[in-house]
Amino acid sequence: MAKKIKSALISVYHKDGLDEIVRLLDGLGVTIYSTGGTQKFISGLGIDVVAVEEVTSYPSILGGRVKTLHPKIFGGILARRGHEQDQSDMQQYEIPALDLVVVDLYPFEETVASGAPGADIIEKIDIGGISLIRAAAKNYNDVLVISHKGQYGALLEILKNGGATSPDERRRFAAEAFAVSSHYDTTIFNWFNKKEKLPAFRMSIPGGLPLRYGENPHQEALFFGDFDGWFEQIHGKEISYNNLLDIDAAEGLIAEFEDTAFAIFKHNNACGAALRPTVAGAWKDALAGDPVSAFGGILATNRTVDAETAAEMNKLFFEVVMAPAYTDEALEILKTKKKRIILIRKKTDFAPRLVRTALNGVLLQDRDTKTETSGDLKTVTKRQPTPAEVEDLLFANILVKHSKSNAIVLVKNKQLLGHGIGQTSRIDALKQAIEKARRFGFDLEGAVMASDAFFPFSDSVEVAHEAGINAVIQPGGSIRDQDSIDYCDKNNMAMVFTGIRHFKH
Repeated sequence: MAKKIKSALISVYHKDGLDEIVRLLDGLGVTIYSTGGTQKFISGLGIDVVAVEEVTSYPSILGGRVKTLHPKIFGGILARRGHEQDQSDMQQYEIPALDLVVVDLYPFEETVASGAPGADIIEKIDIGGISLIRAAAKNYNDVLVISHKGQYGALLEILKNGGATSPDERRRFAAEAFAVSSHYDTTIFNWFNKKEKLPAFRMSIPGGLPLRYGENPHQEALFFGDFDGWFEQIHGKEISYNNLLDIDAAEGLIAEFEDTAFAIFKHNNACGAALRPTVAGAWKDALAGDPVSAFGGILATNRTVDAETAAEMNKLFFEVVMAPAYTDEALEILKTKKKRIILIRKKTDFAPRLVRTALNGVLLQDRDTKTETSGDLKTVTKRQPTPAEVEDLLFANILVKHSKSNAIVLVKNKQLLGHGIGQTSRIDALKQAIEKARRFGFDLEGAVMASDAFFPFSDSVEVAHEAGINAVIQPGGSIRDQDSIDYCDKNNMAMVFTGIRHFKH
């Protein structure tokens, strides 16, 4: 049955948007109960409000830590209106019925994000508010609960229509309340667990952005996360599941570079990449790496896209472009394709851990944040790599880190020439990389090779040398490392070990 609101308890942290609500409640003759700053705010509007202290006969104590935690408040929320004993208890103990509970919790998450000291964070753990929300949600049969300010608009509509709610409406608000409660507690636990490191996993991500479809059109998909915190979409169709995976992969790679970079991604792997003095030059040489696979790909750069670059890019069909900025002329060109997704990259930190489903559970691991520098390289051959080779080796190593295992990457002059990805053997990955480089007309003489893991046999360096490759970067660690080193020494090749494997499954 529909129930009309006759009494309300309001206790909120943020007061914005509250004035219209309390005026409508007052106009409907609703008795309003409140606490502390919220009570003063309502009184300041010239609206009658009953202080919680008048009901409980207790003042706010312990510096405000205890205000609403009292049987007369929770009894008024939890009492079942059609239950004879509950109604008798309310009458005996003079407990007022509360039909509406409006709570806005202390901003714990925001306080943590601000870098506040631990003592301040502790004080933003809401006790009374979260208890009010849970109590009101439990008794949704009789009570309407508003658990965050994002619901104020919906509450206003209810009040404008007389202040009555149906059981289905109250149940929906109760479900949202438990979502708020669950997320809040998860956030608090994860803050504590950064230090305690208990063997427990909790994750709560609000939202749920509908995607165009999943991996295939017959699969529905949602993205839970703050996409708008990473990108601003200024043009194009809705993003699909596959788009988002490619966007994530492209962002992971492009964020590695400080020099002007351009990368083209397809199925979570870079099919083209280059570092050049200009964005147009980087685009040209990235595309040359594999112009066939680039069709329908994801384009990413760390520089402003200008008209010259946009005009060349516009000759290719691609799904998504992501850059920190675009000139007006570039946007005019890029927007000629109605469905093309154009994203503005924002500076955002990656989550420190990666989460992935497996069987009936999840896998959790630290993000691979290691990016090798020249100081990390250990030359294990007689020949030292030249300074130019070192630059290419480090570039290749970043590319192989962001490629699906088993992976081999071939680079020359800071340009991706060819790669073998997702292969079940390393030698097959190398042969694939060589074949692709040759197919697109690249001369591998003087190129370098990167491997995401060690070489179990010397066959890989032998094949690489025969193709013209002069320098190799790899983690090392095989019991047959010396075989590969000996071959390099006999053939004047340079090899460096990093000691770090970069598998990506």
